[in-house]
Amino acid sequence: MRIALAEDHFLLRDGLVRLLGAHGHEVVAAVDGGTELLDALVGKRPDVAVVDVRLPPTFTDEGLRAVLTAREQLPDLPVLLLSQYVEPLYARELLAGGGRGVGYLLKDRVTNGAQFLDSIRRVAEGGTVMDPEVVAGLLVRKERDEAVGSLSAREREVLQWVAQGRSNAGIAQGLFISEKAVAKHIGNIFTKLGLLPTDGDNRRVLAVLAYLGQ
Repeated sequence: MRIALAEDHFLLRDGLVRLLGAHGHEVVAAVDGGTELLDALVGKRPDVAVVDVRLPPTFTDEGLRAVLTAREQLPDLPVLLLSQYVEPLYARELLAGGGRGVGYLLKDRVTNGAQFLDSIRRVAEGGTVMDPEVVAGLLVRKERDEAVGSLSAREREVLQWVAQGRSNAGIAQGLFISEKAVAKHIGNIFTKLGLLPTDGDNRRVLAVLAYLGQ
């Protein structure tokens, strides 16, 4: 296979180049930045891209952005993302872009060379390879989004006021309803979001985080 590689750590990048070469694959580009990656993907059109999500200069999501931009021109470009962290949002963005061949592996959980090479092959052939922890994160996010979507218009309105730091009395005054009604709406919100009473968590904060995280 012709493989484009993006990894900012020299030793890891060099090790991957050697590993892939030893198994008969051609590394057509081995870069350490998002701009260079985009140029390589569009210019060389590899069979598969193996990409670290976080690349210079900001080390946030340059790798992912380069991949998504390249896929606008090459929608079927197979991509295997590598990351040190479980970031379901990045996996969602890649999956939402359509196209065949998608993978997301956590670096610390790749402990077998044969398994890693098999993952690259499966992605290159149009398959999907996801670390179980990433899959779990996607499912949690999906359940949360569905829960927020189940809120009524009034419950969303109350939650917006909660997000502004208003007390029940302040919400009642602002919405021209009783404090009892506010308490009932907030209770419904907690129930729909699955926020059970605990000693250690502030349910109002958790509800706001769920709402803002859509």
